[in-house]
Parts: sequence; C-alpha cells; structure tokens
Amino acid sequence: MKSTDNQANPRSAGASTASVHGGAARDKGFHSVTTPIVQSATYTFNNTAEVIEFLDKKVYGGELNREEYGRYGNPSTWSLENRIAKLEGAEDAVVYPSGMSAVTSLFLTVLRPGTHIVMTDDCYRRTRQFCQTTLEKFGIETSIVPIADYDALEAAIRPRKTRFIFTETPTNPYLRVADLRRLVELGRQYRAMTLLDTTFATPVNLRPLEYGVDFAMHSATKYIGGHNDVLAGVIAGDKGRIKALKDARGILGNVVDPHQAYLLERGLKTMAVRVRHQNESGLAVARYLERHSKIDRVYYPGLASHPDHEIAAAQMGGFGGVVSFEIAGDIKATSDFIDRLRIPYIAPSLGGTESLIEQPAYFSYYDLSSEERQAIGIKDNLVRFALGIEDAEDIIADLEASLYEVPAAVSARQAS
Repeated sequence: MKSTDNQANPRSAGASTASVHGGAARDKGFHSVTTPIVQSATYTFNNTAEVIEFLDKKVYGGELNREEYGRYGNPSTWSLENRIAKLEGAEDAVVYPSGMSAVTSLFLTVLRPGTHIVMTDDCYRRTRQFCQTTLEKFGIETSIVPIADYDALEAAIRPRKTRFIFTETPTNPYLRVADLRRLVELGRQYRAMTLLDTTFATPVNLRPLEYGVDFAMHSATKYIGGHNDVLAGVIAGDKGRIKALKDARGILGNVVDPHQAYLLERGLKTMAVRVRHQNESGLAVARYLERHSKIDRVYYPGLASHPDHEIAAAQMGGFGGVVSFEIAGDIKATSDFIDRLRIPYIAPSLGGTESLIEQPAYFSYYDLSSEERQAIGIKDNLVRFALGIEDAEDIIADLEASLYEVPAAVSARQAS
C-alpha cells in the first residue's frame, strides 16, 4: 500500500535497522515479510464513487493509498522509495530506471532556458557530457570548475541564473570529498540548489541532507542494489520538490518496473552490512598498497595522505569500498597487473558483492589519446579497485601475487 500510516517504526535509527524496517508498510493484506511484486500496469476501481474519491485526492491534495496506472506508481516502487527516504533522513524519494535517468530527469524538470549549472570537474563523465551537449541545446549553460576549488566555484556562479551547484562525494576515480558546509553556504548565499551524488558514500557513510544539501542522488545500481544485477537511480529531498519530480516522471515515462523495485529493496536490506565490511576492506587494502614499493600513489580518503582526509573524517561514517591507485609502470605493466589478478572481475561498475577492477584509461577514456587523458588527470597507470565482500586478507594476497610480477622500477614516489 502507498499509505505509510502502518509503517514499521523501529525505536532504533541505525543504518541496518533503517535499511530493513525503515519506511516499510506492514500491510496486513499481504501477510508477507517481503514486499510482493505487484506485476500490474493498470488498477481497477469498484465503482464511480471510488474513482471520484481518488481523483479528488489526486487533484486537490490528500494521501493516496492506491494508484490508477503503472506509469504513475506501483506498490513495489512506493515501498522502495519510502525505505530510501527513511534511510536518507529525507521527506521523500523518487526512483528511476538508472542513475543517469535520475540526474537527467532532475535537470530537465527544474531547469529552464537561460539558467545555469556549476559542476565540478571530477563528476561522472556522462553527466558532464549531458550537461555540455544536450542541455546546451535548450539554452542551459554549464560551468566546470576544479574539485575543491571553492573560490573558482563561487566565481563561476551567476547570480539569479545559477540554479544548481553539483558535485560528487567521494568523486570518481580520485575519491575527492567536498566540504558540504561550504557548498551549502554558497548555495544559500546565491539561491542555488545543491545536488550531491553520493553513490560512492551511500547513506551508511554520509547523509548529505543533514548538512542542508537540497538533493541527494545515487546510482542505485551500485551499493543500494548491491548485487550487480539491476540498474536504477534515486533522488531524495523534501516532499514538495520530490512531488514535482514524480509528476514529471509520469510525463517523461522513465519509471522502474516492479521487479526492479523488488530487487532493489532486497539489496537495500543488506546494504549497511555490506558497506561496513567494504569500509573495513577498503581501508586495509589502501594501507597495504600505500606501503608497497611498486605503487606510485594511492587515492583513498581514509588515508592521511589524501588531500581531503580531514574533511572526510569529519563528515563520513566510513570511507567506502573503492580504492584508486597508480602502478609503478606504464600502461602495459598496469594491464598485465590487472590480468593476473584472480579475485576481481574486470568490469566498469562498483558496489556489488563481487570485487570489480578497471583501468580508466581503457574503460572510460579509451576514445582519448594518452596525452588527452593526461591533460584531464587520467594517467595510463591508474587503477580503480571496487571491493566486494570477499575477505580482505584474500584480496591483499591476490594483489601481492600480482604485484610481485610487476617489473622492478623506481616509482614516482621513490624518485621524489
């Protein structure tokens, strides 16, 4: 049921408890622990009076406890959205078929010709491409500023035109962490909304709405789904703004199907357990790699060497399960290192139960030359390792065996 009057209301507000029970309607009509997959595109009414009662609530305001058509909602989707909102500390949430669908729908719904976005340069490449190509066709401009350069960010804001300040935390692939208090302060000063993609952090490690951020978004494909088997995106925020997004979703038609919602809710229930394990493994692997002579540099916010370590330690409850690092070698030595590993799969995603590894020079930036990649900060020897839930000791042993075969060379760290 859509109504949350009979929701589970656990006394504890911990992430695991909220993941399992938060926002879940205990519908006595179903008598099931899990939310059923309501595999229906349309919904019936018993009589005309019931139709009128429903439409009165829909048009003039009121709590809807049912739906009329699948493009506007589904009980499986409602349950998922309620859970995510509870976990984020948000008034409401809206789910989309992919993370890209979430961010593009938000921009298409809110922005108008003549408006403007400020975005940091470490944001997801496809998001930057959408803003700089598709939105440009509609007369919406985007300014890209260096991550963590708050003076440049403020200088890029156009009073009365900038509608969004957008960044990620941690970013991909260098895991930079934004100072949320400074972002929110700038947003309020210039009346621009703040949007934070916290896919890498998850609500377990960071709840940006508590800092005053207007929208928190995720590629739910990653840690929320958690099993590398479903695509989705989610945006959480206050009820009025999310209602506008849900209304637009009914027009744009980018809805999740009931089975997607079911898989996401199943994954969400174990997210806190998985993420805490990945936090521990991430820190252990990062510390191991930082000590290794065949590693040039490690990027992980849990390390004191990371440029945003102090901010991350103050804002985040854990540092995540992604570790980026540079092999002391060229592009081939890096590829050979990856090919020798036994545990991680070579794949471009993250956040699932299986460890995944990639060389960004190939996966995300293959269309650019080595010089072009260098110009935007993507080195040929860069590796992004997204840890799954395997034992850290086994992962480290696998890394050690492969690093042993890397040709000895003077690392950039040793040379400096």
